[in-house]
Amino acid sequence: MSDIIHLLPDSIANQIAAGEVIQRPASVVKELMENSIDAGATKIQVFVKDAGRTSIQVVDNGKGMSPTDARLSFERHATSKITNAKDLFSLQTMGFRGEALASIASVAQVELKTRQKDDEIGTFIAIDGLLTNQETISCPIGTSFTVNNLFFNIPARRKFLKSNTTELRHIIETFQRIVLTYPDIHFSLTHNNNDIYQLPPTNKRQRITQIFGKKTYHQLLSIEAKTSIVNISGFVGNIDSASKAAPQFFFVNGRYMRHPYFHKAVMEAYTRILKPEQTPSYFIYFDVDPATIDINVHPTKTEIKFQDEREIWQILTVCIKESLGKFNIVPSIDFDTEGMIDFPIEKPINIPNSISPTYDREYNPFNTNSTKKTTTSISNWDAFYKKQNDIKISEPDINQENKELFETKDTLTNQYFQYKDKYIFTAVKSGMMIINQQRAHTQILFEKFLNNQQENLSQQLLFPEKIELDASESTILNEIEPQLKQLGFDISDLGQCTYSICGIPASITNGNNVQQTIKELIACAKEHDTKVLSHLNNELAFSLAKSAAIPNTKSLNQEEITDLIDKLFQCKNHQFTYDGKPIITILDDFELDKKFIS
Repeated sequence: MSDIIHLLPDSIANQIAAGEVIQRPASVVKELMENSIDAGATKIQVFVKDAGRTSIQVVDNGKGMSPTDARLSFERHATSKITNAKDLFSLQTMGFRGEALASIASVAQVELKTRQKDDEIGTFIAIDGLLTNQETISCPIGTSFTVNNLFFNIPARRKFLKSNTTELRHIIETFQRIVLTYPDIHFSLTHNNNDIYQLPPTNKRQRITQIFGKKTYHQLLSIEAKTSIVNISGFVGNIDSASKAAPQFFFVNGRYMRHPYFHKAVMEAYTRILKPEQTPSYFIYFDVDPATIDINVHPTKTEIKFQDEREIWQILTVCIKESLGKFNIVPSIDFDTEGMIDFPIEKPINIPNSISPTYDREYNPFNTNSTKKTTTSISNWDAFYKKQNDIKISEPDINQENKELFETKDTLTNQYFQYKDKYIFTAVKSGMMIINQQRAHTQILFEKFLNNQQENLSQQLLFPEKIELDASESTILNEIEPQLKQLGFDISDLGQCTYSICGIPASITNGNNVQQTIKELIACAKEHDTKVLSHLNNELAFSLAKSAAIPNTKSLNQEEITDLIDKLFQCKNHQFTYDGKPIITILDDFELDKKFIS
C-alpha cells in the first residue's frame, strides 16, 4: 500500500494558522499594533477603510527593520522575541510566536515600508500570497504596514464577516484594550478619513477619561495593593457608573486578558452595594512574575493561567473592598422591617367594649326569701357579634378565560397584599396567587411598545438631554437609530460622539434616567445581531420595557395594584416575560396545608 501522509505546502499551512490568529479585521489591527509596541514606538497611527475590509494601515515611529529582517518577518515562526522554550516563561513582549505576519500575508495583500534609525534608506516589500516585490525606498524611521483586501483569496471567510458597523465596533474595542494599557504612547484611529480617536500621551486615569468621557474621571476609585505575589493597581467605578454594560478591563503585565474567576472576585466586593442587574466598571492592572503565568494558552493570548489564582482572588477582593470603604461606598445597615406583610390598614370600627358583669353583694343564694339575682348588662351583645361586612372588595377586570382563577370560597377575597414592595398576593380558587410586580409591568410595557412601534408615539422633552458616548457605542447608536425612532425616541447627532435626546417614548412615565436607558439599549443591540431587524426590534422593546418598568422597591396603593393586574391579564402572554421568566405563580392549598403539618 502506498504512503498517504504528506507535508502541506507553506501556503496552505499559513492559511490554516490564519484561521486561528486572524478571525476578522480587528485581529489584524491587534497584531500590527502589538508589533509596533514591541518595536518601542512612541506614536502609533491606525487608518482603516470600510471597517478593515478594504484597507488597514498601521504606522509607527519604532526602531524599524533591516532589509533581511523585513523579509524574514513574513516567514512562519520567525521571531525576534524568543530563542528557546524557556523564554516562554519570561516574556516581556506582546508577540512571541512569529505567526501573525505570516498569517496576515496568506489571506491579504500586504505592503511593508520600514527603516532603521542608522539607515539612510528603507525597505519596501509587497506580498500577494507570495513575495512579489522587494526594493529600497525613501521612507521615515519606523514601520508602516498596509493590509489590503482581507480574505480576498478565501471568499467563504470574507462572506461571514459582519456588517461594517459591527466590524468597526470590534476594531474600536481592540484599539481601546491596547491604548488603555499604554497611556504613555500617542495613539490615533481614523476610519474613512474621519478621526475617531486622537490620544496624546497621559496617565492611566486621563486615558480612561479620553476613551469613556469626562464624567468617568470623577466616577473612578483608585485601588492599589503590593504583595510578594502580585501588585494590583487601577480603578473601580462608584455606584453611579454601574450599569448593565459597564466597561470592564483586566490587564496583566501590559496585556489585556479575560478572566471570569477574577471577575467574580470584583463582584464579590460589590455584594449588596449594586442592584442585581447592574455590574461595576473596572480597569485593573496586574503586575506579576512572568514565570508564574502561562500566556501560551490560546492564539489570541487573551486567556491566561495564573499559578496563584486563589491568593490573587483574595488580594483583589480585599483591595477593592478597602477602596470602597475608604470612599464610603458601603451598604448601610438595614434591619429587615420590610419583611412584614403589608396588610392594608382599615379604618377602625366601633367595636363595643367587653361585657362587664355586675354583682349584688347582699344576695344570699341560701336565703329563700332573697329575690335579688346576679344581673349582667346585655345591651351591647348584639353589636359585639355583629359581622363586619363593610370591607370593600376590588375585582380585577380580566379576560373571561382567567376569571375562574379569581372565584373564591368566601366573601373576604380579591384583596391584594404587597410584600416587600416586590410581590403582590391575592387569594384565588386553588390557593394563593403571587405576582412579581416588576415583571408584570415589564411585560405590559413590552407588548405596548411592540403595538405602538408603527405609531412613532413620542413625547418631547422640555429640556433636551445631552449624552456623550465612546466611539464603540456611537457606531451602534447610528445603526439602531431607525429602530429607536420606531420606539418613540427623537435623537440628534451633535458630532464627536455626542447626541441630543429631544424626545422619548410616551409610555415612559416613571422618570427613568434617559441617558442610562439609551446606554442599556445600546448594550442590548451590541449583544444581538443587528442584521436581524425584527428580532432586534423585539429585543430593544424588551430592553426599554425593563428599563421603564416600576422597580421592586416601589410601594403601590390598592388602586395602582388593581390597575397593574387589570393590564397584565389583558396581555397576550401574562404568564411569562419575553425572556421566559415567570410572572405569576400559585401556591395551592395543598402546599399551604403542608406548612402547618406538625
